[in-house]
Amino acid sequence: MTAYFLGAVAVMAGVTYLTRMLPLVVFKRRIENRFFQSFLYYVPYAVLAAMTIPEALHATASLLSALAGIAVALVLAFRNKSLLTVALGACATVFVVERLLALL
Repeated sequence: MTAYFLGAVAVMAGVTYLTRMLPLVVFKRRIENRFFQSFLYYVPYAVLAAMTIPEALHATASLLSALAGIAVALVLAFRNKSLLTVALGACATVFVVERLLALL
């Protein structure tokens, strides 16, 4: 598990670093192409989501609590709440849903 975690961190760091560093090294002028600019802007977020969402689905005891936590995290994130608020909201939601499911 530790090797997987360290590998995931290394891949994310590499992707983030390379997408930020390569344009500076390869292109001497400012990049004017809007498609390429948006590609470079969104790649780190897409990779982070691709690595995080599957793990979040398997981190809880039930898929229902995982989906509820992800949904609350997305709502809070889209409302521009802080990272701490998003994380605490998602954790609290998972906790409450897990407790409700245990009662059933």
